[in-house]
Amino acid sequence: MKKLLRFFVFILIIISIIIFSSYLYIKLSPKIIINSASKITFYDSSNNPFFTGNNNTEWANIDEISPFLIDATIYTEDKNFYKHFGFDFKRIIAAFYNNIITRSNSQGASTITQQYAKNMFLDFNRTWKRKWDEAWYTLRIEANYSKKEILEGYLNTINYGHGKYGIKSASKFYFNKDCKDLSLAEATILAGIPKSPSNYSPIIDINTAKKRQYFVLNNLVKNNIISKKEMDSAYNEEITIVDNSNSDDLSNINYYTDAVMSELKKIDSIPNNYNELNGLKIYTNFDYNTQKSLDKNVKESFPSDSSLQVASVVMNPENGGIIALVGGRDYNKSNYNRAISSKRQVGSTMKPYLYYSALENGFTSSTSFISEKTSFSLDNGNTYSPKNYNEVYANKPISMATAVAYSDNIYAVKTHLFLGKDNLINTARRVGISEKLDEVPSLPLGTNEINIISMTSGYSAFANLGYKVDGHLIEKVVSNNGKVLYKRNSKKELVLNPSLVFILNNILTATYDPLFIDYNYPTAISLNGKLTHTYSLKSGTTATDNWNIGYNKKVICAVWVGYDNNKEIIKSDYKYAQNIWYKTVEEYEKNLTDEDVWYEKPKNVVGMLVEPISGKHNSDNTKNTKLMYYLKGTEPKGDEPVFDELEKN
Repeated sequence: MKKLLRFFVFILIIISIIIFSSYLYIKLSPKIIINSASKITFYDSSNNPFFTGNNNTEWANIDEISPFLIDATIYTEDKNFYKHFGFDFKRIIAAFYNNIITRSNSQGASTITQQYAKNMFLDFNRTWKRKWDEAWYTLRIEANYSKKEILEGYLNTINYGHGKYGIKSASKFYFNKDCKDLSLAEATILAGIPKSPSNYSPIIDINTAKKRQYFVLNNLVKNNIISKKEMDSAYNEEITIVDNSNSDDLSNINYYTDAVMSELKKIDSIPNNYNELNGLKIYTNFDYNTQKSLDKNVKESFPSDSSLQVASVVMNPENGGIIALVGGRDYNKSNYNRAISSKRQVGSTMKPYLYYSALENGFTSSTSFISEKTSFSLDNGNTYSPKNYNEVYANKPISMATAVAYSDNIYAVKTHLFLGKDNLINTARRVGISEKLDEVPSLPLGTNEINIISMTSGYSAFANLGYKVDGHLIEKVVSNNGKVLYKRNSKKELVLNPSLVFILNNILTATYDPLFIDYNYPTAISLNGKLTHTYSLKSGTTATDNWNIGYNKKVICAVWVGYDNNKEIIKSDYKYAQNIWYKTVEEYEKNLTDEDVWYEKPKNVVGMLVEPISGKHNSDNTKNTKLMYYLKGTEPKGDEPVFDELEKN
């Protein structure tokens, strides 16, 4: 017993020495700046600030915050806040026990100080080093600041949803009032949001927000802060949520800023906490006017009662800089960012990669296959029977340009199998598509799922005549003390033949060209007469997804429309992506001429008038002619056949 007692005394002395030494070290170290989480500024492509996070202009002193909100926050998040030194060990043990019993991680034990320390980091990775750093910052905060200062900092930096950080901006956003004037009902609604802003926002789901409010109010009753009567009165009080959905504050800009933060976390040269940085200046490719145009076109395109969702990316094809982005119809109602977080089947927007590969392997704009009902016999003994949209077939040879105009599936599968199933994949990889691609006959019909930024980046190699670029938002990151932490490498790699890309780009104008009206109509013929500039354009449709991706040398824009639950789309849904696309690119280029945006013909390419549907050489009897492009020496001549399905040349 004496030995055991001496051992415990020894351990107690060691622990005391460690605690005292740590406390002494913290006190002698430079004081941690606890409001540095607010010092983050985003700059647009012209180096003008467009987002300043929770800047100090929105900072509220603790005495300017409603006591209802303070009490509701403390007794919801950390009722022993004034009693502990940053860690609530009783609560930690209780949560640990509860999670073991329930076999879940549903119950947490973070104190307000710990949450404040967590907010000073750029990422929330659950690594041991990350947890240790967070604990160390918690001790430093508690040792250097009063409880009043800690609570004030926490309430001014916590996320209240919809891109609103801090109680001052949240009060204005939800209730259009100052945070000192919040009622008990309003305060308990707000206090419930930070645990899960995407779930407990009253704008997203008022019923779920009210359930959370009941929980917050009940905690106040249990801790004798309010009476049961006051609770019932507050819960039943009719509160008015400000409708911000139609305001001109670019609420959807938060999709862009969220995407910037997501990209920032992936840059290895950026320290993982704000305190080391003393704030950040992030220089992006953001263009305010383009973002405003895209937001407007998204909001005006859908009926209010539709649950369709959207993602769109507008990119500078020369460098891959993303100048505008939306990840949904309304950030105030859903902050899930489909532009960066989702992958969807791309449909026929996969075909341009195939047709570039075909051009590289000897095909021309006039190369023809017969479009007819076809069952393909596969190597494994199975058969594959794709269908054209509405089962419309030419039942005659059609040119590659016609196949593009009508998005003919039979032609695409024949080309894919003719070239070999790995050919399309190799081309997609060269332009930067990294998602899983299956060597299957249906690949050119877009059966694999790809992210919209990845698809837009891939198409940029067509828009810039052959250079691979990576879609990105950030160009440079600088700390507030002037140190350059990151600068993007602007080098580009030529991965495609510019002359063949020029030919492909002209083929892709067939999708809205009336010269291709024959047994069918081009897929985007409704745009004829609406476009004042020339674009390469391809649409893609699956049972659940609709895409439009179009470009010229100045801009590329991709739009996806579909349902989050993979509900099947209907024909009337197809117009939304197309309308958003053409309005956005036309507004972007409204001050440019077609000469400014379209491509100059390479010297080794010739133009020739041909009959567009068959691709055959123009003759005196040809009524319908179209100028199409070919590498010199490959253009059709006289009555020479332009297709042969039986032999590889």
